[in-house]
Amino acid sequence: MKRIGVLTSGGDAPGMNAAIRGVVRTAFAHKLEVYGIFRGYTGLINDDLKPLTHRSVSNIINRGGTILKTSRCPEFMTKEGQKRAVEILQRNSIDALVVIGGDGSYRGAQILAREWHIPCVGLPGTIDNDLNGTDRTIGSDTAVETALDAIDKIKDTVNSMERIFVVEVMGHHSGYIALKSALAGGAEQVLIPEVKFDIQDICHEITEGYIRGKASWIIVVAEGAIKGMELARQITEITDLETRVVVLGHIQRGGSPTAEDRILGNRLGAAGVELLIKGVSGVAVGVLNDQVHVVDFEEALRPVTFDTKEDLRLIKLLT
Repeated sequence: MKRIGVLTSGGDAPGMNAAIRGVVRTAFAHKLEVYGIFRGYTGLINDDLKPLTHRSVSNIINRGGTILKTSRCPEFMTKEGQKRAVEILQRNSIDALVVIGGDGSYRGAQILAREWHIPCVGLPGTIDNDLNGTDRTIGSDTAVETALDAIDKIKDTVNSMERIFVVEVMGHHSGYIALKSALAGGAEQVLIPEVKFDIQDICHEITEGYIRGKASWIIVVAEGAIKGMELARQITEITDLETRVVVLGHIQRGGSPTAEDRILGNRLGAAGVELLIKGVSGVAVGVLNDQVHVVDFEEALRPVTFDTKEDLRLIKLLT
């Protein structure tokens, strides 16, 4: 193996640049060339590649986003798109590929490895922490810290103006960001896709609290559980109490990565290259109990389940 490619795909996540840096500098330490593939699988199909040098990744470890850009590419899921991608890899003499992204990115890498025999390793880059085979994904720690910072600021207003605030965070299928930021931020309630909830029960708790003199309330909701505007509308309708909504949106994807995400990106970037050098392919690399852990793509893509009971119990207990 003489030359590898690296791409970032799907939603961006803080720490992706650290992972790119880990890939490039580890490859150079092993006398390998590296090509950066821009805009994910779209860039691969369009031959949007260029060589990366040791200096290409200087001063990026503290930057959010990804210097390689990213996109989603439905075309790659067609046989024609895959054939085009393989032709581009062969034309550029790229022997193996490191893919940084979430489940959609992993599926693309799995197809290249299994059906087209292109050696591929995946690194978990997603703020949702929703991939198997790893305790945490690149970007998830920063996203929680970003949400928490916003909740802390909202809490000042909540306590000053004595209102109910609904804070909507990202998470279509995963309540990880909502759950962790709610517990750390001292929220009174959290709603996540993994757990059923009853709005009547929530409103009853709010009303009972109001009677006892509790005039402020923060509810953190993952976007996949219920939209913040709809939740606020129902709460106001049922309780007749003023309810405001804050949708954090894409600010959770941005910002300088935390130390945790920088270290994780570096570690996994290096591990991905070293696996390819050993001839390992069709796998994703993560961390379990702070040790590098490798699983095949099939295992990494199985539905993720994480224990929500203790965090939910504590949020309820400490309200």
